[in-house]
Amino acid sequence: MSVKVYIPTPFRKITGNRTFVDAEGIDVNGVLRDLDQRFPGFGEMVFDGDQELLEHVNVFVNNHEITSLNGAETPVADGDELAVIPALAGGAGSAMTPEMVERYSRHLIMDQVGPLGQRKLIDGKILAVGAGGLGSPVLVYLAAAGIGTIGIADFDVVDRSNLQRQIIHGTSDIGRLKVDSAKDRILDMNPNIDVITHTSPLTSDNAMEIIPEYDVIINGADNFATRYLVNDAAFLAEKILVDGSIFLFEGQVTTFYPGEGCYRCLYPSPPPPGMVPSCSEAGVLGVLPGTVGAIQATEAIKVLLEQGEPLKNRLLLYDALAMDFRTVKIRRDPQCPLCGDAPTVTELIDYEEFCGSPFHEN
Repeated sequence: MSVKVYIPTPFRKITGNRTFVDAEGIDVNGVLRDLDQRFPGFGEMVFDGDQELLEHVNVFVNNHEITSLNGAETPVADGDELAVIPALAGGAGSAMTPEMVERYSRHLIMDQVGPLGQRKLIDGKILAVGAGGLGSPVLVYLAAAGIGTIGIADFDVVDRSNLQRQIIHGTSDIGRLKVDSAKDRILDMNPNIDVITHTSPLTSDNAMEIIPEYDVIINGADNFATRYLVNDAAFLAEKILVDGSIFLFEGQVTTFYPGEGCYRCLYPSPPPPGMVPSCSEAGVLGVLPGTVGAIQATEAIKVLLEQGEPLKNRLLLYDALAMDFRTVKIRRDPQCPLCGDAPTVTELIDYEEFCGSPFHEN
C-alpha cells in the first residue's frame, strides 16, 4: 500500500528536507520500516533498542493517533496519510506532552504550522482587551490553538443582555466577573494554557505595566477612550496590535505594527461624545462579533507563526447584511502625533478627557 508520510522538522535532515514522502507498507510498522530502508537513520529516530516505537514519538493515521487504533499494527490503505510527531523541547525547558501532541494534531500535520510552529504558539503571550462580544471568540480560539499565555483585561460583570453575543459566558455566570467566567471556560477547553486576569480598568497609570508583558495585543474594547489608550500603549511598548470593532451589522479589523501606522493614523481624533452610539445604545447583530473576533484571533495566530499576510496597512471591512468583505489600503501618517516623524504624544495621556467619554469594556 502506498501512503503519504508527513515528516516533522527535526527528522527532515534524514529525508533531504522534504516535508512529505511516499512509503509502502500494509500497516504502520511496515511503513516505518520502509522509510528506514529509503532513508537510513530514520529508524533510529522512531524505534528503541527493542524495535518498539519510542515513547516520545506519536504516529497518526488520517489524523487518528495509533494508540486509539491498533498501535503499530494499524493497517493502512492506498492514499492514507501518516504523520510522525515527536515531542519537542522548548521554551523554558518544557516539552510537548503526548496529550498535547494529540490535542494539536491538526496543526502538527500542517506544513505552515508543524511542531515548530505549534511551539511558537505555546510560547506565545497574547493579551485580549475585553472579554465581551469580540473577546469571546478571540479567547476561545486562542485557547483552542494552544496559545501558552493568555491575558484577559476586563473589569465588567456578566449581564443577561450580554448572552446574545458574548458566547464565552453562560446564564450561570450572570453576576460574575467576565474575566473569571472567561478563564473558567477556556481552561476547561485547554488546561495546558496559563490565563492571567486583569480586573482593574486599563488606564494610563497601569497600561504600561500590563501591555509590555505580551507579544500581541488584541483590542476588543467598546469605547474610544480604551481604544486610543491601547493603541498608544501598544505603540510605546513596541507591540503588535490587532484592532477590531463592530456596530450593528458592520465590522472592521486591522493589524498595526509598531512604526508602520497606528489607530491615530486611521482616525486622528475620536468623534464628539454621543455622535457614534455604542452597541448598548444602537444594538449589534449577535453573530457579528463572532466573525470579527475570529478574524482577530486568526491575525494574532498568523503573527506568532510568522505565516501569511497580516492586515498590515490594510483595513478589512465586513458588511454582514450584504455579506461583503473588502479591504482598503491605509498608511502611516507622517503627521501622526504618535508614530509620525515629529511625535507629540510620547507618553500616555488622559484618555477620558481626550475622548470626552469614560472607560468601559464590552
